[in-house]
Amino acid sequence: MRTLSLALALVLAILTAAAGSLACLLGTTAPAYAVEAVRVTLDAPAIDLTPTIERYRSDGDLIQISTAPGKDGIVRRIAVKAREAGARPDWMVFALTNDTDEQIDRLLVAPHFRLVGSGVIWPDLGGSRIAAITASEGIRPERDESLDADQFLITIDPGTTVTYVAELKGPNIPQVYLWDQDAYRKKTSGLTLYKGIIIGIAGLLALFLTIIFVVKGAIIFPAAAALSWAVLAYACIDFGFLQRVFPVTELAERIYRASAEAVLGATLLVFLFAYLNLSRWHVRYSHVAFFWLTFLAGLVALAVFDPPVAAGVARISIAAVAGVGLLLILYLAVHNGYDRAILLVPTWLLLLVWVVAAGFAITGQIGSDLVQPALIGGLVLIVMLIGFTVMQHAFAGGGLSHSLVSDTERRALALTGAGDIVFDWDVPSDRVFAGPEIEAQLGLKRGALEGPAANWLGLLHPFDVERYSAALDTVIEERRGRIIHDFRLRSADGPYAWYRLKARPVIGTDGEVIRIVGTISDVTEAKTAEERLLHDAVHDSLTGLPNRELFHDRLEAALALASQDPRLKPAVIALDIDRFKAINDAIGLSAGDSILLTLSRRLGRLLRPQDTLARVAGDEFAVILLSEREPDRILSFAEMIRRAIATPVTYADREVFLTVSIGIALHEATPGAGGQSTGQTRREEVFKNAEMAMIQAKRGGGDRIEVFRANMRLERSDRLMLEADLRKALERNEIKVLFQPIVRLEDRTVAGFETLLRWDHPKLGRIPPSTFLPVAEETGVIVPLGNFAIERTALELAAWQRSLDVEPPIFASVNVSSRQLLRHDLLHDVKTVIARTGVLPGSLKLEMAEGLVMENPEYAAQMLTRIHDLGAGLVLDDFGTGYSAISYLQRFPFDTIKIDQSFVRQMGQGRTAMLRSVLRMGQELGLATIAEGAESEEDAQGLQELGCDYAQGAAFGEPMTVLQARQLVGAAPEAA
Repeated sequence: MRTLSLALALVLAILTAAAGSLACLLGTTAPAYAVEAVRVTLDAPAIDLTPTIERYRSDGDLIQISTAPGKDGIVRRIAVKAREAGARPDWMVFALTNDTDEQIDRLLVAPHFRLVGSGVIWPDLGGSRIAAITASEGIRPERDESLDADQFLITIDPGTTVTYVAELKGPNIPQVYLWDQDAYRKKTSGLTLYKGIIIGIAGLLALFLTIIFVVKGAIIFPAAAALSWAVLAYACIDFGFLQRVFPVTELAERIYRASAEAVLGATLLVFLFAYLNLSRWHVRYSHVAFFWLTFLAGLVALAVFDPPVAAGVARISIAAVAGVGLLLILYLAVHNGYDRAILLVPTWLLLLVWVVAAGFAITGQIGSDLVQPALIGGLVLIVMLIGFTVMQHAFAGGGLSHSLVSDTERRALALTGAGDIVFDWDVPSDRVFAGPEIEAQLGLKRGALEGPAANWLGLLHPFDVERYSAALDTVIEERRGRIIHDFRLRSADGPYAWYRLKARPVIGTDGEVIRIVGTISDVTEAKTAEERLLHDAVHDSLTGLPNRELFHDRLEAALALASQDPRLKPAVIALDIDRFKAINDAIGLSAGDSILLTLSRRLGRLLRPQDTLARVAGDEFAVILLSEREPDRILSFAEMIRRAIATPVTYADREVFLTVSIGIALHEATPGAGGQSTGQTRREEVFKNAEMAMIQAKRGGGDRIEVFRANMRLERSDRLMLEADLRKALERNEIKVLFQPIVRLEDRTVAGFETLLRWDHPKLGRIPPSTFLPVAEETGVIVPLGNFAIERTALELAAWQRSLDVEPPIFASVNVSSRQLLRHDLLHDVKTVIARTGVLPGSLKLEMAEGLVMENPEYAAQMLTRIHDLGAGLVLDDFGTGYSAISYLQRFPFDTIKIDQSFVRQMGQGRTAMLRSVLRMGQELGLATIAEGAESEEDAQGLQELGCDYAQGAAFGEPMTVLQARQLVGAAPEAA
């Protein structure tokens, strides 16, 4: 026994080694097992081999298969090699048995595309399934050419069992059938007829809807036509009609199939959007539809690169359109009663059923071969129902539009379309009929406006009763004419509504008016808009106060009443907010508007009903005061206005302090009939008087009240003449430059000069700076005057410095106005003068007041820094009278401060604390100090003891001419 066992083991080892050697020679093979044979009978028309086939995945180009046992029970082993060396294809194996005594010929059919079981995600879009079939014995299966399936003619000899090995072109093979040739031809012929009928119906439907679109042109017709053409294209591709007419490759067929499904989803969405007119319900519907449609259009492009992905997304999109569309249709039908949505409900329910059935089919839950053509037929049926629905809208109302319409019917239709209400008054029976619409609008009971015409009088506005009655009576008396009359009717809630009556009389055979017939239309909105326009035309848009036009109209009326009633004495008050432009620049225009609105409300609370407050300009208000007559009371009222405006206005957690300049024009007796003034000229004259008084208050520094006086007209005339002469003063060489000495207190030597301007008028003589400089500032002439002063001062200073070799060098200061500082040209002017004259750095000093610098500190800091870098000195004038804070002094590059003369006068009274503090502040900051107003030697001595560096005033000389200044410093006369 041991010897026998060893022998058997040795034989098995040899066989194993031989099998391994054979495998090495033939290549790598897939594991293979014997298959079960399927019995083929003569009477079976078709056998489904799909459940019995075995599929293999090889690691090489060779597969070894154990055949099904034959009648002798022997299992043979066969090896099949792939058509291409080195390939690793998928394989399919099945076995067939013929127990009969006759040879059996059968047709093996594997369809290229099968909707059933194709899948949703990365669906199987079809293609050739079987590359070749090898039989274990007998006749080799021959391919039968077909565009729809892989067909092989299989011959099975009597009493044999044959195993077939099929090389596959891909991993998927959804169905394999073994057909009797005659049965397959009958099935194919029947389906071909069905497919032809379906394609014919779809084509006719698409063509018909296209013709309807051309005839009618509404948007729903091209949408329906596009959907029908998409269904036709889908059916042609699915039934293989397109492939027969235009032969295409398998890849192109998959692209066409995926594109057709994407286009079907897109056209379905377009039809739903167009038919329901979704843009009328909400703009978001349009946005969603647009992005969805763009997405589907992108799927068509994606189908060229990856058809399975595009087809899968398209199938999901079709299901989403069907589901979301049904919800939307039901919502519009139930909540809005939309007739189009109601008509589409049955068709869309059928579409949803079709989508569900298609879902069952592509997921493999329905497996019949008839499912695919049935679904295509159902889709064509759905499109046919959609076509019937569209045609219903195409021809709805057509009979009315094309049939003969009588003139009476046409007028009735026009009246209905216009929305007007019928008005019919039967004059002899005194019975009025008005459409029920007007009673519904007014909230009245049905029939409240029917009956005698007097019933309307109780609802009319009291102001409209007489005019309404007169209009009707006139037509009855004249027996002709036309009524176009606006009136107001009271609603049940109390408010009045405006209506317009348009009517004509109907004359009877006796020549009398028997009816007045017409229409009534609601014109409340038009009247409200008209009143709003009238209000806006004469009122300020910001504050709602009367504007200049309405103010003048009311002033004219008040003056006219005053001319008839001596007790009325209207006074006009003009108000202008001081420095409001600077406030706007500092905190912004919106904040400025808010402040003006606050001020208007404050002022409105001070007035009585008979008074008028108006906004006549940006920051200028005006008041017509009728409630007060006595001048003292009017002045007290003006003081109340000043205090109300002076109260700080809180805005954005900050307080804004304001002042106002007020001018008052008291009432004067109006000229009688023989006077020359009309009402219009009188009102303009009175208002101008108030404005002149207000301007006078502003010239006086603001925050004050001025009452108009007759001599202000003369002053204004003189001022206009002064402005005209001042503009020509430089050309006529009338402006003179004077120099006031500035003395160094330490040794009482002349350290420099301050430049002063004087105007020698040819008629008025010498005009002081306090008179012509404000005029120059307002008119802008101050800019050329300032440049003239800087240039003359620099020329004279350069001459002094060339003649005198002293240390430190002599200096000169020139005053700079706000208009000069705000101009960028000042930098260019200073740079040019310094370069041309050659004055020593820091000796030409520009002098400016504290208030000027603090109007716009950020801009001033930039300008002063750049001026200092050019080589000019900077002097802060009137120091101590304004801000006088170390924090802001450190921000600006001043090298000298000039102390106001008021501190020097206090020193004469024994009060030196403030002056000492100011001087100490200048010393700590390293600034030179100049004191103005030194009138005596005692003033000079006291300033020196307190540590002041320089002084100027009567004690050291009055302003002098150029020659006098040269003599004082000892410069050569020809230095100029």
